[in-house]
Amino acid sequence: MYNIFMVKNFLKVWRAKFDLTQEDLAKNVGVTRQTIIAIEKGDYNPSVELALKISIIFKTNVEEIFYLMEEK
Repeated sequence: MYNIFMVKNFLKVWRAKFDLTQEDLAKNVGVTRQTIIAIEKGDYNPSVELALKISIIFKTNVEEIFYLMEEK
């Protein structure tokens, strides 16, 4: 039997730390506000490229923003 993992994130927390709106972050990484909303809600997993762009904006590692959680 295989373990199933889900990508979770702290994106909303990081946006608050940097005082960025969803629109601000979206413009900085080249996506729509709806994409940021979907990522924050867990409805969309960003590509590696997008995750890296987001981590650069927040001057941190991808793993500080995105992580895997085992689904039970």
